[in-house]
Amino acid sequence: MDFDSLTFGPDGLIPGIVQDRAGAVRMVAWLNRDALQRTLDTGFVTFWSRSRQALWTKGESSGNRLKLIQMRPDCDADVLLILADAEGPSCHRGTETCFDGEPWPPTLPWLGRLEALLKSRKANADLAGSYTQKLFAQGVDRIAKKVVEEAGEVILAAKNDDKEAFIGEAADLIFHLDMLLLERGASLLDVVEVLHQRHAERTGGTA
Repeated sequence: MDFDSLTFGPDGLIPGIVQDRAGAVRMVAWLNRDALQRTLDTGFVTFWSRSRQALWTKGESSGNRLKLIQMRPDCDADVLLILADAEGPSCHRGTETCFDGEPWPPTLPWLGRLEALLKSRKANADLAGSYTQKLFAQGVDRIAKKVVEEAGEVILAAKNDDKEAFIGEAADLIFHLDMLLLERGASLLDVVEVLHQRHAERTGGTA
């Protein structure tokens, strides 16, 4: 990254907005040139603590690191958008993000939070518990059967011209498809990346 193209404040700092692959904003903190350089050198997001007047790599004590994917400045080059894989909660309170509450209204990034919940249920599939735990315990064949069943329900609801039922069945389909993806070691983000790559190939790399 060309530091000379960035606009640092009079205190030598620039704000960094951390976003995960699912699109959720995780946190906001400050970086100086040294923090930027360490982030690029190590691959883990490092900030400048204004209270301690020192560099700090996110997760250096908790283990909840932010693995850098990409950084880009905004149009005025005075704010950085930092895309990162979060290795655990990003807030010091133990929550995923530093921003309280659900999105208003729920947006597509919420699917990432749902997937995280499903992953935790899958990790405990050997325990008697929720519907998803029981379904994960039955394995890929049973989950795949549910996907087929839900796909059929979507088609029937579409033919009946019942929008509310159609959306509800589509939600069930996406829910069980995500379970099947996780069961096979994949995720919705892998699907999004394939769609993005196909779009880029067909449009010559444009968004």
